[in-house]
Amino acid sequence: MSVGQFVFMLHSHLPYYRKAGMWPFGEENLYECMAETYVPLLNAIAELYEEGIKAKLTVGITPILAEQLNDEHLQNGFVEYIDSRIAAVSKDLDRYPDPKVAHSQHLKYLAKYYFDLWNKLRDDFVNKYEKNLIKYFKKYQDLGCIEITTSGATHGFSPLLATDSNLNAQFKVGQDTTKRLFGKKAMGAWLPECAYRQGYEYVGKDGKKHWRPAIEVTLQNNDIHYFFTESHVIEGGNSIGNRRVIGMYGNIEYIPLPERPATGYDTYSAYWLPDAQVAVMGRNDRAGYQVWSAADGYPGDGCFREFHKKDDKSGMHYWRITSPTTDLGDKMLYDPVLAMNKINENSDHYTTLIYHLLNDYKLAKNKEGLVMVSFDTELFGHWWFEGVEFIKQVIKKFHDYLPEVERLTAGEYVTKYPPKEAIQIPESSWGQGGHFYVWMNHLTEWMWPIIHSCEKRINAIVDAHSEIPEDKLLHRALNQLARENLLLQSSDWPFLITTWQAKDYATDRFNEHVDRFSLIADMIESGNIDEAKLSEIESIDNCFPVIDYRVYQSIEEGVIPQQEKKLAPLYQ
Repeated sequence: MSVGQFVFMLHSHLPYYRKAGMWPFGEENLYECMAETYVPLLNAIAELYEEGIKAKLTVGITPILAEQLNDEHLQNGFVEYIDSRIAAVSKDLDRYPDPKVAHSQHLKYLAKYYFDLWNKLRDDFVNKYEKNLIKYFKKYQDLGCIEITTSGATHGFSPLLATDSNLNAQFKVGQDTTKRLFGKKAMGAWLPECAYRQGYEYVGKDGKKHWRPAIEVTLQNNDIHYFFTESHVIEGGNSIGNRRVIGMYGNIEYIPLPERPATGYDTYSAYWLPDAQVAVMGRNDRAGYQVWSAADGYPGDGCFREFHKKDDKSGMHYWRITSPTTDLGDKMLYDPVLAMNKINENSDHYTTLIYHLLNDYKLAKNKEGLVMVSFDTELFGHWWFEGVEFIKQVIKKFHDYLPEVERLTAGEYVTKYPPKEAIQIPESSWGQGGHFYVWMNHLTEWMWPIIHSCEKRINAIVDAHSEIPEDKLLHRALNQLARENLLLQSSDWPFLITTWQAKDYATDRFNEHVDRFSLIADMIESGNIDEAKLSEIESIDNCFPVIDYRVYQSIEEGVIPQQEKKLAPLYQ
């Protein structure tokens, strides 16, 4: 007998790194995540399937990430990266054991562990997956093991875009890309940064009142049926993690919103949104926090591999966390066997936790409920080295020992258990404070007038070329203009500036895309297109190869008198 439903959602996203540097920011960031997260995750899904278990994971792959995983330059670059890692660890095999180095026999063991790991990774990527991870994610989608969700094309921060045509373009190009690469449209989407806004009324330049639709209207227009949000958005209260965050170069104070009154709703079901037939699912607070919190969750255990300490010659991670207060210089050596034993304990605990959350809800409410958890995919493997094995064991233990927990993809859930109520959710995100501050603040406010100016400029240019021109060079320029506009809108650039993780790199990347956009726009408007320069830009920013620039045609706004404005229905 079922005790309820469990949806495990992974959101995979990286900004556009192709031909934009290597290290410390650039293509190597993608290669690290491919090595530590994407290939191991695909292996876990494949191994479970070979054991007769469908993973039933909901795997969000943002369109801009999918384009990079599908790119020949980056596929070959990844093989070169693996080869460089194999060469580096091979030198460690030669220098250990060293009687002058403490515990050098264990270092020799770890070097061999990594040598085998990197060689298997190379074999898997080149031979098992033919360098094409997208092809094999599609395979397991088609076998019913996973569900692929889409997102904004370049993860643009939806609520702060100024025009509906630009908002629509993010999701239209995103959905089209997902269909092209995975063979079918995605049923669901990850809102970039979980950022949502309601519909609102405003006075236009014509002096008349206009109604700007809520984000779910754009989703519905692009055949997207559901999305995800944070627990506090559904339940009220305050967002988790309203704290001072220490960046690389100083402190950044995140100011939380005032605590919202409890709404009376919970995250144990999905809800309709008021302005379109689109469902929203909230992350279960308890089940999510247990995994993502480095302080109180599983990843912070001292047995697990230390992310921040690398060997100064090979770059291998030879140390474990030891304790949160242990200085990097005092970390103990990593023990893979000890770490796997801890993963076995963690997966036992987690499956039991999910079972009891669902069973307790059923007993209290006399009905079955949903536990949905959502995480950045890169948490597993990249940040938490042992995390992919955790996912695999959780799925296997549910299958073997707890069939009462009904594992479903998100699309399967909303199809089998459609929402019964509608709810109005507030302006929100999963950033610090639960609002937009991470992306719009004193460090990033200079970016948004530029983004909005580009929005309006591309609308005007596309409106002037509403029919595809016979001039093929002009057509190429119009399509490349659309690509650059999408790329400059990436939410990663303001995020990296705010957090100081890569402030200069993000500033440069944003300005580069703005400069390319402006150059192409100038060429189009002047009627003098430099083919050599255009070709150079196309060779770097080659994502969305079948884009149709006309996606940026202006959307006519409807005029709604104030007294006739439709109110969002609320079901209390």
